[in-house]
Amino acid sequence: MRILAIDPAVRNTGYAVLEGDQHKQNVIDYGVISIPAKIKQSGALSAVRTGLSNLIKQYEPDEVAVEAIIFVQSARTAISMGAARAASMIAAADHGLDIYEYAPKKIKKAVVGNGNADKAQVAFMIRALLGLSETPPHDAADALAIGLAHLSASDPLKASLLDRKKI
Repeated sequence: MRILAIDPAVRNTGYAVLEGDQHKQNVIDYGVISIPAKIKQSGALSAVRTGLSNLIKQYEPDEVAVEAIIFVQSARTAISMGAARAASMIAAADHGLDIYEYAPKKIKKAVVGNGNADKAQVAFMIRALLGLSETPPHDAADALAIGLAHLSASDPLKASLLDRKKI
């Protein structure tokens, strides 16, 4: 199975393309779609959608995995994150792909063993687990972690532990 995993954000959307299953994973590509601050939010959301759509066309994933909305103290931040998540989901839906979501704490627990791990711990563990030659940027590492969690969830027992939700 080939998947596109997305860590949505208005300015820095992490993505990862992985292939495999719960036993073996292969990284095809990963990175960050960075949108300059001078671009208005509406333009940034359009650029995120376009960037992800281009990745979908290039890599032809079977499914998409995305991080669920996390608790944030600012309503403004929550709205911005929700908009980026919507742009990501629309890109996937435009291509008829099934979309699955995972809670951030469940992803961290599955990959690092600690649901409260910080971004540096996630990036370090991703590098080790996937045998990468360099530590990926935090947003890309988060997307890789989402991808690993999704591939792990192909095991029915792990799917329930990860609270896998098809949306």
